[in-house]
Amino acid sequence: LSFFSGFGPFRQYLVNSSWEAVKELSKRGLGKNIDLRIVQLPVVYEKAKEQVFKIWKTLQPLLTVHVGLASSAKAIIILEQCGKNKGYQEMDACGFRPEGGCCMLDGPEKIESTINMKTVWKNISVEGIDIIFSRDAGRYICDYTYYTSLYYGNGRAAFIHVPPLSKSATADFLGKALQTIILEMLKQCGKERE
Repeated sequence: LSFFSGFGPFRQYLVNSSWEAVKELSKRGLGKNIDLRIVQLPVVYEKAKEQVFKIWKTLQPLLTVHVGLASSAKAIIILEQCGKNKGYQEMDACGFRPEGGCCMLDGPEKIESTINMKTVWKNISVEGIDIIFSRDAGRYICDYTYYTSLYYGNGRAAFIHVPPLSKSATADFLGKALQTIILEMLKQCGKERE
């Protein structure tokens, strides 16, 4: 079982490309051996955290991949390696920010994904879009969700930032790109199981 999440609308983005891309991915699937489930997370720290906790506690997926919208990104897909625990000062869609600007009061400073994103990045190319590797998911809901998921999932989580929808980056295109990227990630999970 693999679990995927995108985010709901926020700020000026009435349609969040991350959720559109995840819906497309679920239409395409990842082959018959992978049971793929999806959920839309709200752009709200506490609610996103609760849902991520539930996913790990009840479903215990092999891998959870969160997809978020990088509003600054031109047409780039960003593979995020780690989540950070502190520095969350920006308010969410409900006007809240985490207590002490922190995800987990007793958590480590940062948590790395067990997926080696650099390897994924080296092994794939998607025509029509640049893919980059990053170690900073931006200290907003995306980074917060990623850290929370890495924390509860013992590192078995991944985060991918996608650009806003545009003529070149359609939902269909992003769904296809995610499929390519995630199939590469799953190869690493397969190696771990062997």
